Amino acid sequence: MPGHIKKTSGPDPDPSPWLCVSHELKEKNKAKPYDPKKSVWVPNKADGGYLEGLLESKEGNKCKVNVNGEVKVFKEDQVCQVNPPKFDCSDDMASLTFLGDACVLWNSVVRYINQLIYTYSGLFCIAINPYKRFPIYTLRTMELYIGKRRNECPPHIFAIAEGAYQGMMNTGNNQSILITGESGAGKTENTKKVISYFAT
Repeated sequence: MPGHIKKTSGPDPDPSPWLCVSHELKEKNKAKPYDPKKSVWVPNKADGGYLEGLLESKEGNKCKVNVNGEVKVFKEDQVCQVNPPKFDCSDDMASLTFLGDACVLWNSVVRYINQLIYTYSGLFCIAINPYKRFPIYTLRTMELYIGKRRNECPPHIFAIAEGAYQGMMNTGNNQSILITGESGAGKTENTKKVISYFAT
């Protein structure tokens, strides 16, 4: 359960708010101001991240970008286009129109802010540790993934486990799941979840 919610007796809570992008969030993302030719990402030296700005002009390999009302000059290779707002909170980063570092980071940040901690990136599943409990490892959640293909359900470590299990059953060959990350990223917790999925 989330840290502030204590589980009582009865059925497991609905995990969908922590797995699926809500209709309201999709509509909110689509309403975001966006110019397909001028919206760009530029590096933010203060924190090592990126800021969204509007491209004012391009002269040679220099670009003038309006960032929060202030016009700054950047090298052309530092400027990256912004994905259309309909791609914000995308389940799979491989489906993004633009795949620069800023676009991948932005999608991860937006999903994390909206408590969607799992995201696919092609064949990989990225997990960002929320440092709190969400009700997404219950028996009810497991049932959503049993017998399903990866593209039939939201991103989750259970979908990866199910894919490995189906691969083993269909081919008769051993399968492996690589769980990697920095210290505190949640490797041990995700390994426990995979084992509990197989054990159920």
